[in-house]
Amino acid sequence: MQIALFLLNNIILAFTLTGAQLLSKNTANKKKILIGTVLSFNKNPFHHGLKDSVSISENTAILINVNKIEKIGSPNELVAETQGAEVYDFQNNLLMSGFIDAHAHYPQTPIIASWGKRLIDWLNTYTFPEEEKYGNSKYAEQIADIYLDFLVSNGTTSVSTFCTIHPESVDAIFLAAQKRNMCLIAGKNAMDRNAPKALLDTPKRAYDESKKLIHKWHRTGRLRYAITPRFSPTSSPEQLSMLGELWAEHPDCLMQTHLSEQVDEIEWVQSLFPNTKDYLDTYEQFGLLGEKAIYGHAIHLKNREIERLKDVGAGLVHCPTSNTFIGSGLFNMEYLQEQRLNIGLATDTGGGSSFSMLRTMASCYEIAQLRNNALHPAQLLWLATVGSAKTLHLDKEIGNLKPGYFADVIALDLNSTDIITQRAKSGNTIWEVIFPTLMMGDDRAIAATFIAGNLVHSIKM
Repeated sequence: MQIALFLLNNIILAFTLTGAQLLSKNTANKKKILIGTVLSFNKNPFHHGLKDSVSISENTAILINVNKIEKIGSPNELVAETQGAEVYDFQNNLLMSGFIDAHAHYPQTPIIASWGKRLIDWLNTYTFPEEEKYGNSKYAEQIADIYLDFLVSNGTTSVSTFCTIHPESVDAIFLAAQKRNMCLIAGKNAMDRNAPKALLDTPKRAYDESKKLIHKWHRTGRLRYAITPRFSPTSSPEQLSMLGELWAEHPDCLMQTHLSEQVDEIEWVQSLFPNTKDYLDTYEQFGLLGEKAIYGHAIHLKNREIERLKDVGAGLVHCPTSNTFIGSGLFNMEYLQEQRLNIGLATDTGGGSSFSMLRTMASCYEIAQLRNNALHPAQLLWLATVGSAKTLHLDKEIGNLKPGYFADVIALDLNSTDIITQRAKSGNTIWEVIFPTLMMGDDRAIAATFIAGNLVHSIKM
């Protein structure tokens, strides 16, 4: 690869970032060319063979025009035909879509990795006291910025997050994402029972404040709103009903909540809703089941629930580090994929114990192994990119490297530590080289992160 020859007639080297040759200080609206090994998906590798599902092309260039991918092709040709472009050399890295975290709680950032509790006690002991602070807009803004910086440094370029009951918490995370031109989904938690008084709203207040936030933020740039009942135990039937009405009025919004995370939680739900068929029915009877519904966890599903989820095309989100950290159970990936459900992957921070989607993929693999199902690295990467994008109904915009998609791109260093390097050296296939990074990688493996075409993170920045 003779990068110097590509550059002679086009641009002058200004300075170097993260093994990337950044060729102009003024990067805002210039075209960019990223050169490396490019990974993209054609089909779901859970349902199709690898040759049909995934493409890995060495010595390939991605042309970015402002904020979107314009073309993918030969480095020689793209550099020759694109005068004045900034060229980044990532020949030693894997270029792929940025990760998409499909279920998280940004207000739980300060309490991540809290010791010793299962779900209900964990909420009461750690989560609710922290969430009471988010009526303070300055505090919410501070944590929102810290949180998104953590994501970007870990190669996550899009996220769907729960907020708190405070509108200030929603404004804070949307503002922080807007500054970064980041694709983000968020919603105000709705809770009117079984939580501290300071965190309770009312059915009407949940409806009114959510509606106002929808009008303020939904489809503002790359932002999307999700109607967000925390989960059935913390919302009365009256509140769930009003949120169902709100969703019917704004069907373009997503609806995100939790479903069947722990066995004792399911028993609690049944005691609160004695006349429902199952946990999913506590949402369905109030108009909170549909194609744009997203249910986090979904570990202990009954057959009827699976059939209803299939019928409407709703999405599920697997949260493996959270499920193991809080002791929730083992998600049945193999069976649910066989049912052709849309499934995304998520950190579920702060119930999850890491901001890293690499660590999340490793945990996903380990849980599948406990069910005698060895996931292929292509399947893990699909879940963290296209799978999450499809679940969030954003797969025409993000989650893959294709012309017309937003240029949310990461450069993944497959030799980020000595341990990974020595294992990768013995790999006989590209997948054997990639897999050690998925199992042992962390933020050191994220050589660079681009959001909407702009370099926002580099390990040498």
